[in-house]
Amino acid sequence: MKTNTAAASTTTPSMTDASDHERGIAIFNAMLPDMPEKLKTALGPVAPDMVRFIIDVAGGCVIARPQLDLQSREVATIAVLAAMGNAAPQLAVHIRGGLACGLTPQQVVDVIYLVAVFAGFPAALNAIAVAGEVFATHTPDFTPKEETLSPEEKRRRGLKTLHATSGEAGTNVLRAMQGTIPLLADLLVDFSYGEVIGRPALSAEHKEIAMIAASCGRGGMLPQLKVHVQAALNVGMTQEAILELLVQMAIYAGFPAALNGITAAREVFDQQKR
Repeated sequence: MKTNTAAASTTTPSMTDASDHERGIAIFNAMLPDMPEKLKTALGPVAPDMVRFIIDVAGGCVIARPQLDLQSREVATIAVLAAMGNAAPQLAVHIRGGLACGLTPQQVVDVIYLVAVFAGFPAALNAIAVAGEVFATHTPDFTPKEETLSPEEKRRRGLKTLHATSGEAGTNVLRAMQGTIPLLADLLVDFSYGEVIGRPALSAEHKEIAMIAASCGRGGMLPQLKVHVQAALNVGMTQEAILELLVQMAIYAGFPAALNGITAAREVFDQQKR
């Protein structure tokens, strides 16, 4: 599956008859052609097999699969690394990869804004610092877009976005929160959905990809993960693409996180059949 926003130049290289290593090298050549040599220099003297793991397994076996385009994969990777908060060097690499795949600096920043909702402001602030360093070198002319919304505009956009992605289920959650914790309900609508999720730079699918990746990578967020798996289906993602995204999380957040995410997604899929 390719998201609607992916241009032809950002799709995964087609090498169906190639080896995992050849596919991995093709992936790096498409995004970060300097990385294989850097990996050999940095890791070769200590852990040479890790170079192979990164190129052949992460690149050739997982990321080269055609079910998600490279741009969507980099949205997911930026989101999960920023949300985890412990991988600044790798986050810098993938911000660079995202730019090479056609993401704009503003889209990268908007992914990080989503991380603020799912992983907290400190994680987002650290990720913004990393992004700033990458932009200074690779997109020095970037001018960020600052939004100024009135309280009424935040509420209106928040409710519209919540309804578009989560429908009646989102409305039910909001009603329950308003009855018990009204301040959190207001923050959910006005800040999370109005100021962040409702921003226009990212496609609806890329937003859900980022939020699923962040939820999966953080762990312990299965109810929220299920909400956004359903929202991803609502905005047009296929079950196949969602599972592909969660498989990718095994590379960046670990196999337990990926397995938990896949279990949660299958529960959502099964509910749809009833």
